[in-house]
Amino acid sequence: MKRIITILAAILAMSAAASAQTGITPDGTYLFVQRDTCDLFLDVYNPASGSVTEVNGKEKPTIIFMFGGGFIRGTRDDDDYHGWFRTMTANGYRIISIDYRLGLKGTDKVGVAQVNALDNAIHMAVEDLFSATGYIIDNAEQLGVDPANIVISGSSAGAISVMQAEYEIANGTRWAEVLPQGFNYAGVMSFSGAILSREGKIDFKNATCPVMMLHGTADKLVPYSQIKVFNLGFFGGGKLVERFKKYDLNYNMFHFTGYGHEIAGSMGTTTDLQFKFLENNIMQGKKRIVEAWVDDPDVWKGSGPQSRKEMYGN
Repeated sequence: MKRIITILAAILAMSAAASAQTGITPDGTYLFVQRDTCDLFLDVYNPASGSVTEVNGKEKPTIIFMFGGGFIRGTRDDDDYHGWFRTMTANGYRIISIDYRLGLKGTDKVGVAQVNALDNAIHMAVEDLFSATGYIIDNAEQLGVDPANIVISGSSAGAISVMQAEYEIANGTRWAEVLPQGFNYAGVMSFSGAILSREGKIDFKNATCPVMMLHGTADKLVPYSQIKVFNLGFFGGGKLVERFKKYDLNYNMFHFTGYGHEIAGSMGTTTDLQFKFLENNIMQGKKRIVEAWVDDPDVWKGSGPQSRKEMYGN
């Protein structure tokens, strides 16, 4: 049991997001909140000049991105994400990459007695995402953002954060009370994400926005299925899709057969899946349910940590 909890709390890593490419410079950097311990910023990457920003008269959404790194490391402007930023902006999307506090930084092992640290780290990140969202809404005209057309996306720890955020909104928890009344995101894109529940199960009081999940079936960091101990449950894409089916939600789920945590860094090589989801499920408002098992040798495989031992060395 201790080993299971240790693996659960490790999530510690995000493999590099995509092959490093030449840098891309943000069109603006803004302070969105001052915490006691740090100032948090966001970078705005506007659609490239001459790119197509509409599909059938519908504006392409703004995408808020949360980096990975297991809540112990990572930055909003890591070079590994620049290739994906460049591809998305070249295709008419606005990317806003945000800071968030690293709630497990300095942690080299999390066991049964420290499981609250994982919960706290996830909700710190969610709190910062909601603060960034509030700032973007308040400054929407200046930033060129439609508040009703915002998608959240994340890799690894960032994917956990965006999935958890949507879970809090759908269930009307206290964490979501900081958002404008009735607000929800236009969509979620999760690359190796999960949801933490202290009820030991996943229920939705209200429908979620459209959600796209990509997860490796052999992921040893963020569980593909679930880890449950007493009332604590940590649910990955393979288990979450069952709940999405039960609640008749709008989702795309891609099971990457035999892949591990490298799917956390597959944004740059799965853009075809992303574009279809964004254009159909969000811009056109279709309930286009997709569930597929993928074994694609062209999907980028990263060299980052794939297990707790590789991350911690113990």
